[in-house]
Amino acid sequence: MLVKGPLGETSIPLEPFIKLLYPAPETIQITVEDPSLRKQRQMWGLTRALIDNAVVGMTEGFSVNLYLVGVGYRAAMEDDPRGTEEGGNGRRLNMKLGFSHSVFQPIPAGITAEVPTPTKISLFCTDKQRLGQFAAEIRQWRKPEPYKGKGIFIGNEQIKIKAVKKK
Repeated sequence: MLVKGPLGETSIPLEPFIKLLYPAPETIQITVEDPSLRKQRQMWGLTRALIDNAVVGMTEGFSVNLYLVGVGYRAAMEDDPRGTEEGGNGRRLNMKLGFSHSVFQPIPAGITAEVPTPTKISLFCTDKQRLGQFAAEIRQWRKPEPYKGKGIFIGNEQIKIKAVKKK
């Protein structure tokens, strides 16, 4: 299935047992051949969610904010000296996360990143899965830790601060 919109187009693979019906011009009805089979019911819901995400992505797009919480944690955008090789868009994030070196994360093609403040990274993409995957790759560098509350937070993520163990 091909979904076109003002932000581009994307295709969604469909299983052979999934049937699409168009009862009205702005409506898609998804059915399966045998709803009693568990595999077909699973793919029914998955396909519905994938189509919904594709439609929203091609009309509005998806965005996510990452927050760098910690003393000295900051990020900046810069040109990638490797250019657009390896599927990038020629830009990369330069992050200082408490290591003895800077951390560089190339921005993949199709994802737009900007750094409005040194502790906030804004990402935008039309593909929800790719956006979440890239945000998780950035978060891997410093996951939020429960004792001091430092790390890279996705969106309005909250962690419960633990009490320090006392002797």
